[in-house]
Amino acid sequence: MSEVAPKIEESWREALRDEFESSYFQTLKEFLKEDKKAGIIYPPGPQMFAAFNHTALTAVKVVILGQDPYHGKGQANGLCFSVNDGVKMPPSLVNIFKELNSDLNISIPKSGNLVKWADQGVFLLNATLSVRDGKPGSHQGKGWEDFTDNVIRTVSDLRAGVVFLLWGKFAQDKKALIDQEKHFVLEAPHPSPFSVNRGFFGCRHFSKTNHFLEENGLGGIDWDPAGK
Repeated sequence: MSEVAPKIEESWREALRDEFESSYFQTLKEFLKEDKKAGIIYPPGPQMFAAFNHTALTAVKVVILGQDPYHGKGQANGLCFSVNDGVKMPPSLVNIFKELNSDLNISIPKSGNLVKWADQGVFLLNATLSVRDGKPGSHQGKGWEDFTDNVIRTVSDLRAGVVFLLWGKFAQDKKALIDQEKHFVLEAPHPSPFSVNRGFFGCRHFSKTNHFLEENGLGGIDWDPAGK
């Protein structure tokens, strides 16, 4: 990370300038610097802000909220729920693809990399953007949540007609940050194996998202992560 801001796409850099200059963000940077000396952090530094670099603020159509990056070697790539090519898919991601198949008849892909979604305007934001190897939740409460809450507010304030997909209680607790007069909010249980059968399966969020976007002249998402 640079002295003032991380390497981040220009529309985000401008909108979040005050965050990067804030005291809490400087404290967060110091924490990351020290924790990196003590062990491995995921995702790798250049990918920590991948969600922002793949989806400019000016391009956001959909927001999907996650909680923590994956904490296993080679998994996290800076996009929530996404894993790198060649990495075994975590159960929640498998369930997301099962619902996608049921909803839109899209074949379950071999790779769990969601970069194609991100490049179309699906902002895949984790509440915490880093984690220590093998220690889930280890970077919670260090400042990331302050940052990402303000990111959600920024999207809400500066964009219109965005679809927010809130899966599970953690994501749904962020609803207060969203202006629901301007945006479309869809809620469902988390796709984890513990809750997927309580209403994530059958929620049809992918087709509902496209219906809303197309109705508002914003163009739908090609949800096939393996498509060209």
